Amino acid sequence: MSRPPTCTQMAARTAMLVGAALLAGCAAGGLSSSVPEGLDTAQAASPANIASLTEVVQRNPNDAQAYNVRGSVLGRAGRNQEALADFDRAIALDANYAQAYANRGQVHRQTNRLELALADYDKALSLDQNYAAAYLGRGQVYRAQGRALDALNDYNRAIQMTPNNGQAYYNRGLLYQAQGQHNFAVDDFSSAIGLIQQQAEPYIARGLSRLALGDVKTAASDLDEAVTIDPGSLNAWTSRGLAYERLGEKEKAAGSYAKALNLNKEHEAAKKGFARVGGRTGTVYQTF
Repeated sequence: MSRPPTCTQMAARTAMLVGAALLAGCAAGGLSSSVPEGLDTAQAASPANIASLTEVVQRNPNDAQAYNVRGSVLGRAGRNQEALADFDRAIALDANYAQAYANRGQVHRQTNRLELALADYDKALSLDQNYAAAYLGRGQVYRAQGRALDALNDYNRAIQMTPNNGQAYYNRGLLYQAQGQHNFAVDDFSSAIGLIQQQAEPYIARGLSRLALGDVKTAASDLDEAVTIDPGSLNAWTSRGLAYERLGEKEKAAGSYAKALNLNKEHEAAKKGFARVGGRTGTVYQTF
């Protein structure tokens, strides 16, 4: 396969604290946290865990790391205002705390405050020019702003610094996909799948790019995997319906669209697909 387009070419085309120990780490593209190995996100964001982190903060009211760790877990729990307050406090205690800026930027990005997010990522990178997670987060902001070249530069930098960063490959793949560069997108989604375990999104994305390339049978296999991993994914079922529709397998297509409509009966793409393949409400369809 030919090499991905260069930046110039693309431009032309358009933790936990345990006792006194802090186990610092960076979630790719997400909140930089300190969650011990083996503790999943649901456990990390549980009320009991947040309560224990609050006890740590209360015992160490001037410890910026304690606020940053609790903030990252609060962010994972969707408690954004509380997370922002913790990151603000961490930064007030340590104005050079790059991780806290990046974490705050992530919350701003997730709540669509893109300019605030960009300012925080810029600050984090001014403090640490080798902070891969901040490049990835800033790249996501740039992509949301339609700044494809800037996003590509940041994704490339994140991958250069952390070649095992599946989220960086996934997000760069989305960028290529949006630019119609589906061969390069497939390569990146494949890399992401090799690095990110049991996540449906890279399979959905790769399936859609393969559909765009006309590789319909392989796309259907990707989307089979996606719905197996996440049976509650509306996007996966709808995309799978389209793949089987193009293969002429109307039974599986109707079954997939029906699954999507069970999740959201008003989903327009699933409604139209179900009608195209002659789907009938109340009928039980074979999906596999």
